[in-house]
Amino acid sequence: MADKCGFNISGIQQVGVGTENFRKSWNWFIEMFGTDIRILEDDTVAERMLPYTGGQPQKRHACIAVNLQGGGGFEIWQYSERKPQPAGFDVAAGDLGVFAAKVNCRDVAACQKALSAKWEAVSAPSTLPDGTPCFYVKDLYGNCFQLVETDFLYIDEGKLTGGMAGTVVGVTDMEKSIAFYRGILGYDSVKYDETGVFGDWSLLPGADGRFRRVLLAPSKPRHGAFSGLMGPDCIELVQALDRTPRKIYEGRYWGDPGFIQICYDVTGMRELEKFCAEKGHPFTVDSCPGGITFDMGDASGHFTYIEDPDGTLIEFVETHKVPVVKKLGWYIDMKKRNPLKPLPKFLFRAMGLVSREKVKP
Repeated sequence: MADKCGFNISGIQQVGVGTENFRKSWNWFIEMFGTDIRILEDDTVAERMLPYTGGQPQKRHACIAVNLQGGGGFEIWQYSERKPQPAGFDVAAGDLGVFAAKVNCRDVAACQKALSAKWEAVSAPSTLPDGTPCFYVKDLYGNCFQLVETDFLYIDEGKLTGGMAGTVVGVTDMEKSIAFYRGILGYDSVKYDETGVFGDWSLLPGADGRFRRVLLAPSKPRHGAFSGLMGPDCIELVQALDRTPRKIYEGRYWGDPGFIQICYDVTGMRELEKFCAEKGHPFTVDSCPGGITFDMGDASGHFTYIEDPDGTLIEFVETHKVPVVKKLGWYIDMKKRNPLKPLPKFLFRAMGLVSREKVKP
């Protein structure tokens, strides 16, 4: 979304996944989804998220990992000095917040067969309301992933999966939520809008009820430095019609187990701040209120948060510095290049040569 207001949203940079065990989760994501390229890793204190961490800074271990076949990354996140608190109930279809994440898949039938051979919590192949092949997988801690067939491919590494393609978000008021995701995040095209009982949700609790499902996507391709890698993205909004949904993070902290935020790569943060405030969704967190770059360990930049109408957290990140080959001191200064020009593939191939992770004990 390149906007005449002076900012640009170039796609889903990552989806946050809070976990009870950082290493076990990352190993699982590497093995199941090929998310083996470490963009950055940080084991410090989260000082800027006080509205969502009980008013106190919290130490955590986090990384952003990607799959070079294309899609958004996984931000894998664990509290270091506080016991992570899982939801005290089984998260059901339509509960408020992100209750599933969409993952790019080249061949649903082949991928479902491969994953079900080594993992139990895998659904049968099915289709989305528009006929797109899909299936679902639950991870070590019950997080649900929707594998969606696509022909999008950034760098062919012979894998059946790519990165994040979007999320599935429970809402209370469909029209209000559509207005938010269209008006602020650029999802101006309705791919389907269906109401009924849906068979593809067999792996999810509460899936036998009636729902309204709306899939939104941008009508035009995104542009930006990382847009080539991130590729097309979408948001599926779900409203439960037979029951009152529960708020997934009610009574818990940001970073507790579950899908903690949807993060968008942006440029023009101050212009975006004005735009969001005018739309009635002001920043609730700002890492750089005085304009100073925020150091994120291997990278640096500026991050902010807003909330959707039901309180689901949306993060914006304006990247200022990103590592290519850290050992050689090879970093990219994003402030010195055209923010709408995609980074060349050879840079990501270089990251793959030196930053590829393998399953560790």
